[in-house]
Amino acid sequence: MNAREILLTSLLLCVGAGAFAQAPPDSIPTVALDNVARHGYFYVGGEYVGEPGEETMGGAMYVEVLVPREILHPYPIVLLHGAGQTGVDWLQTPDGRPGWAYNFVDMGYVVYMQDFPARGRSQYVPGVDGNLNIRNAPGIEQIFTASAATADFPQAAKHTQWPGSGRMGDPVMDAFMKTQVQYIGGRQAQLTIDANVELLDMIGTPVILLTHSQGGWFGWNIADLRPDLVEVIVTLEPAAPPIRGVDTTNVTYRDGGGLSWGVGNTPITYDPPVSDPSELMVELQAQAEGPGLVPCYQQQEPARQLVNLTDIPVLFMNGEGGYHRIFDHCLANWLNQAGVDTEYVLMEDVGLPGNGHMMMLELNSKEIAEYIHSWLGMNIL
Repeated sequence: MNAREILLTSLLLCVGAGAFAQAPPDSIPTVALDNVARHGYFYVGGEYVGEPGEETMGGAMYVEVLVPREILHPYPIVLLHGAGQTGVDWLQTPDGRPGWAYNFVDMGYVVYMQDFPARGRSQYVPGVDGNLNIRNAPGIEQIFTASAATADFPQAAKHTQWPGSGRMGDPVMDAFMKTQVQYIGGRQAQLTIDANVELLDMIGTPVILLTHSQGGWFGWNIADLRPDLVEVIVTLEPAAPPIRGVDTTNVTYRDGGGLSWGVGNTPITYDPPVSDPSELMVELQAQAEGPGLVPCYQQQEPARQLVNLTDIPVLFMNGEGGYHRIFDHCLANWLNQAGVDTEYVLMEDVGLPGNGHMMMLELNSKEIAEYIHSWLGMNIL
């Protein structure tokens, strides 16, 4: 074969290959990476567990990092998800739009996201990590996706931002349900707190902790252990309320539940010191602060102070249409009484109406991220 024939054969092969090369169909959502310079993953935490000769790694946490082409802000964002969730919540909305990880990268932030230990891409160890739980679809409809149609808490009818009907069989709801994973109980808190302390030590510079739901509880303890490495906390409907749980249907307290240490169920530093949560002297407000709200448990004065958090400002966001509206103000009150500078934002008051608990996945998700960025710009950056 002469040079001309070789060239002709090569061209024909290239044309043939091109005829079969296709982009993914529109039904497969993708995200443009124009502003992503680097992307990586790693694990933090963990130790060998199990009987001698049968050791395996347990307690490690999967972390993913996105680096923008131009880093515009001094503090990276560390994202902590909620119960039954993973870092997928930050990557993409269930109707296929870019998630907050990409929104914040586009704004010039380095972004770290994680799957809690024993969750998602972080290994679960049978016989060590405890029993597994998973959410069911009817429960998801009520508290996350279709509150207006299925729930009976006071604000349910105001939940308007979920994309689609939020009911089983709706493609967006079905896509969201596929992201729900198993989660553990008792060990989850300490494993996650320990792994995040190691993550902050690895990053080595102050960060913005952005927490949601269950991750909100863990965020207070992480900041308590590494106050010099947390510049600010942005928390979205964190685990609440203090002291006792709430029956959201009847807007009354129930037996059990609640945050025994005020901001979580793991020990945290108060001054004067507390060795057991029973040492927190509390009282119940004489009346609720408004309709559809429970009265709040608060400390008796003089209130013990969360001394390691007093120099860390907090943005606390609460959606108009979610069940957390009934009691979230009680946690914000507790934080402020304990010396934590907490700005409690009712989202409809800042032009973000109709959100439920999974606000980072809802129709106005990008606008919420932009509000957070704006708040940081006015208060921190």
